[in-house]
Amino acid sequence: MVAESGSGSGTGADDVVDPEKDLLNRYLRKARRELLGTLDGLSEEEVRRPVVRTGTNLLGLVKHVASVEIEYFGLVFGRPGPALPWMDDREETNADMWVPADVPRTDVLALQARSVVIAEATIAELPLDAVGLVPWWGDRGDVTLRQVLVHVIAEVARHAGHADVVRELLDGRAGHGDGNLAPLDDDAWAVHRARLADAATEAGRRWPGGPDSGGFDGSDESDGGAA
Repeated sequence: MVAESGSGSGTGADDVVDPEKDLLNRYLRKARRELLGTLDGLSEEEVRRPVVRTGTNLLGLVKHVASVEIEYFGLVFGRPGPALPWMDDREETNADMWVPADVPRTDVLALQARSVVIAEATIAELPLDAVGLVPWWGDRGDVTLRQVLVHVIAEVARHAGHADVVRELLDGRAGHGDGNLAPLDDDAWAVHRARLADAATEAGRRWPGGPDSGGFDGSDESDGGAA
């Protein structure tokens, strides 16, 4: 389905740019940049190194996110992209979350670049209310491009956050120049961390029973829960 002139596709001289679509796409692009930025300056070994119990690693996150974009912006709207054998249910668990040693980083980055081309084309050519089908969502599979954009933004941003933590665990780098990290030196960060550790210890002493010992219970006041 291709958006007609004036539908907000932004692909032709007479098209009117859809501000909602433009806003959503800007957030998606930003999340992608933040994820890719976590690879900067690392070796082939470092980008693959798992640093948590579940094996999360930077290059695997990029591979996974590229696969997600290809499926959601391609297959879901009848615009299939390259084959992704690791996404097959018959493959081993988490095959999309890591990269074998014989596959160079450049191959994964090429896949990521291809996923961006597919996503950008679908976003540009279809209106936000274009209908697609997510087969793996079952009865909830009928979706619009708007829904898919929001879903993928959340997915990419979530994994970009994972990547931030993985990168900091690898070599201490944090923030990636986005201006949101306090400008502290290593000594100041050590003092800050020690203060937080002391606060955690004190909280454990005050409320040893965990969530049943009082305080915030996790409920949402907007749903009638107690604060």
